[in-house]
Amino acid sequence: MAIVKSNLLKQLAKNYPNFLKKDLEKFVDIILSEIKKSLKRGENVELRRFGVFYSRIQKARISRNPKTNEKIATPEKKTIHFKMSKDLFKILNDQKK
Repeated sequence: MAIVKSNLLKQLAKNYPNFLKKDLEKFVDIILSEIKKSLKRGENVELRRFGVFYSRIQKARISRNPKTNEKIATPEKKTIHFKMSKDLFKILNDQKK
């Protein structure tokens, strides 16, 4: 099951009952928008003990439509990559610290 923003907000509201739900939603929106802005500027986003998000430029290339075998020019574009931290790797693989 994937975590969606609404479930994340419910969990935050449950863990922090003193905060208003609209404030928690604004807080999550600010964090996500700052991550997006940083990646758009080409900066890395490091979340300690979780991992690093970074963007790379994928070069322009000639690709092929598999149905028609037609060649298509694919333009240069940015892609997002994620490298998990050692702590997250250990948690995912049930290893002790």
